[in-house]
Amino acid sequence: MGTLPSSNFINLSFGFRLLPGGGRFRAERRWVVKEKRWRKLCVQCEKRSLEMWRVWRRRWFDKVRCFSLSDGEGEENRRPGPSSSSGEEVEHRGGGSDDDVRSERARASVSPRPPISLEGPVYNSFQVDSFKLMELLGPEKVDPSDVKLIKENLFGYSTFWVTKEEPFGDLNEGILFLGNLRGNREHVFAKLQHKLHEVVGGKYNLFMVEEPNSEGPDPRGGPRVSFGLLRKEVSEPGPTTLWQYVIALLLFVLTIGSCVELGIASQISSLPPVVVKYFTDPDAIEPPDMQLLFPYVETALPLAYTVLAVQLIHEIGHFAVAFSKKVKLGIPFFIPNITLGSFGAITKFKSILPDRRTKVDISMAGPLAGAALSFSMFCVGLLLSSNPAAAGDLVEVPSMLFQGPLLLGLISRATLGHTAMHAATVSIHPLVIGGWCGLTTTAFNMLPVGCLDGGRAVQGAFGKNVLFAFGLATYLMLGLGVLGGPLSLPWGLYVLICQRTPEKPCLNDVTGVGKLRQTALIATISLVVFTLLPVWDELAEELGIGLTTAF
Repeated sequence: MGTLPSSNFINLSFGFRLLPGGGRFRAERRWVVKEKRWRKLCVQCEKRSLEMWRVWRRRWFDKVRCFSLSDGEGEENRRPGPSSSSGEEVEHRGGGSDDDVRSERARASVSPRPPISLEGPVYNSFQVDSFKLMELLGPEKVDPSDVKLIKENLFGYSTFWVTKEEPFGDLNEGILFLGNLRGNREHVFAKLQHKLHEVVGGKYNLFMVEEPNSEGPDPRGGPRVSFGLLRKEVSEPGPTTLWQYVIALLLFVLTIGSCVELGIASQISSLPPVVVKYFTDPDAIEPPDMQLLFPYVETALPLAYTVLAVQLIHEIGHFAVAFSKKVKLGIPFFIPNITLGSFGAITKFKSILPDRRTKVDISMAGPLAGAALSFSMFCVGLLLSSNPAAAGDLVEVPSMLFQGPLLLGLISRATLGHTAMHAATVSIHPLVIGGWCGLTTTAFNMLPVGCLDGGRAVQGAFGKNVLFAFGLATYLMLGLGVLGGPLSLPWGLYVLICQRTPEKPCLNDVTGVGKLRQTALIATISLVVFTLLPVWDELAEELGIGLTTAF
């Protein structure tokens, strides 16, 4: 932060007194103004006195008086030096007289003060107050006495020999202990956590992380580890506020509306021409009468229910696994979208994850549950689309819809046949659209970037560095439109705004998740890429997916 230079201060002494009542402050202020004939009041104190008197008439301010105790000497005599003398004195009294004030001035004028260093950057009074305010409003740091106690009782020859200490945390509010591990890391970590609770209770959380800037792996195998210490109120997420519940409810209502809108849009072949023109013609400016859409709301509800069901099952999958792992989750914030019905939901962890396996399991549970329901609806809808008994429930959609995801287009081509797919429109069951939207939304959420489900899973399975590389590749493909087609831009903006930050580390952020989970995650991401990969016209014509000459 630097050293405060003497060039910004004059040789003044300050005294602060607490007076018993609000009336005394105005009387003392008049005395201060009157007494300026024999000594000079500093500018800062006069300014603060006027502000307190005119604006902040609260009880605490009415009991405070700040005045200078320095003589009215010239500016050349106010520069600090080895022989200069001033002091600062704070007294809390119930009252006082003018003689007491003058005696305070006499004592303060002879109090010694060490010389102020002239080195370091120059700060004005506003900057100094800002630094103090930031320090007061910032997170509470680890108590040095607790650090000494923890070092003496936790670490040693049998567990972890500490050789160095560094700041730890986003704002350097914690302590990172570096040194040499003296045993199995999982056993040592469990022992240290037990001892920490015995020494300081539930005041701190202990993290086992990879040693930053390590010169090599641990001789026992795996990366070198360090132990970070943070206060619980700093490291653990805060509770959900009332406003967050209100916002979550409003977003859920908007998501219901967007799902109903999707159901209405699926009936585009039967909608009034003026409505179709407004939603499909870019030059259309005059909006149609929305009352024309009311008769189609009832028929749009089944599709809206299917899309909402996929999102709810997705979140239930997260909560079910989190409950089994004794991890708390926050309320989901659903994101409405008029193309897919919903972009999914933002669900935060409300407790610290114990290890990386828990992070992978919870992150993948939601997408797997949502994908299972979506794929089931998609397959059942395709079978009903080719069943003559369900012809009355079918809706006509443009065949170009099947050129979006490569994987879903191939499945539809294999089920419906070349003749049905090689036309301008295709008659399908609404379950196909619901499953299609659910699988697309699930695939988007499993992209390995930021704080998405896929990003959390990759961070837990392979680490933060691998997530960074996957994230760059994902952003590049979204920017080029390689993944997601026309939805790549809005989805990329959504991730950048809401989900770009990686998840915080687990308590045990070193122990791996095993080859099985890593292989399952790689296979899942491969399916995600094939789901979001669009089909270009030449390939669509060769595979018989849609009528490319119709566009």
